Amino acid sequence: MKNNNKLPRIALGTWSWGVGFAGGDQVFGNNLGEKELKLVFETAMKNGLNLWDTAVAYGMGASEEILGAFAKTYPRESLILSTKFTPQIAGDSADPVADMCAASLERLGTDYIDIYWIHNPGDVDKWTKYLIPLVKSGKVKHVGVSNHNLEEIKRAESILAKGGVHISAIQNHYSLLYRSSEEGGILDYCKENNITFFAYMVLEQGALSGKYDTKHPLPEGSQRAMTYNPVLPEIEALIDSMKNIGEKYNASVSQIAMAWAIAKGTTPIIGVTKPAHVEDAAKVTEIILTAEEIGELESMASKTGVDTRGSWEHPMV
Repeated sequence: MKNNNKLPRIALGTWSWGVGFAGGDQVFGNNLGEKELKLVFETAMKNGLNLWDTAVAYGMGASEEILGAFAKTYPRESLILSTKFTPQIAGDSADPVADMCAASLERLGTDYIDIYWIHNPGDVDKWTKYLIPLVKSGKVKHVGVSNHNLEEIKRAESILAKGGVHISAIQNHYSLLYRSSEEGGILDYCKENNITFFAYMVLEQGALSGKYDTKHPLPEGSQRAMTYNPVLPEIEALIDSMKNIGEKYNASVSQIAMAWAIAKGTTPIIGVTKPAHVEDAAKVTEIILTAEEIGELESMASKTGVDTRGSWEHPMV
C-alpha cells in the first residue's frame, strides 16, 4: 500500500463476527460475540497480525462494535483498522459517506480509519468523490475500492486524483477457484501502481480449508452451505492436490491456499473465529511455494469447472 511498508502479509477478516443482516449467523452459520472472540483477537496481536478488516454491512455494525471493543484495549497506533462504505445501505443526507464513516468511527472507538473502502461500485461517479474530504480531514488515512473491475478502478482513481488523493488498495474476491481479478488485469495494475491487492474469500468461506467434503458438508442453513455444498464433489481432486503439497511443508490445506495467494503478490484476508485460525495464518509466510506447485494448483483448480462468483459481484473480465 502506498506510504505504508509496515503492513503484515496477512489481514484478518471479521465478516463472521456478530449476528444480524449479512452477519456471521446468516452467512456462516456462526453465533460469535465478544466472549468467544476475545482470545482470537489477543492471539492475533501477540503474533503480529494487527491488520483488521470489517464493514458496516457485516451484521449491520455488529462486527465493527466487537472489533472496536477489543481495539480500545490496545494503543491505537498498534492497530491497522479497515472498514467500508456500502452504497446499497447509504442514507439520503448531503454526504452519506461522511455519515457512514462517522458511525463506523464511533463503533470502532477511534478518530481515524487506516483504510476506508467503497465497498461496491454502486455508482463510481456518485460516491468516489466523497472520500476526498475524509482524507483531507485526517479521518481516513488511505482509501481503497472493493469489488470494482479495472475500468471502475481507473475511473475512481481519476476522480480521486483531482483532489490529490490516490487509491492505495484494492479488495476483491480472489482464490484458486476464482481468479477473475487476475484475468481482468487488476493484479498487474496494482503491481504497476504500487497498490496493495487484498484477496478476500481465499478459503472460499471454508470450502478450500480441507475441513469439508461430501461426508462432512458445510453447516446446513447457512448461505455458504447453499453455495458450496453442491460443488464439494468437483473440488475433491483440488483439495487432494493441496493436501499433497501441504505434506511437504507440514502445512494444512488452508495454509496452502493462503501461501498461494501470497505467492501471487496479494494480501489474503483470512476470516478468524478461533485462536487456531490465527496461529495457522501466522505460520503461512514461512511457506514458499515453487513455480511448479503454483502451476499444479492452478491447473487442478481450472479443471474443477467451478465458478464461485458471489451474487454481489459483477464480472471482472
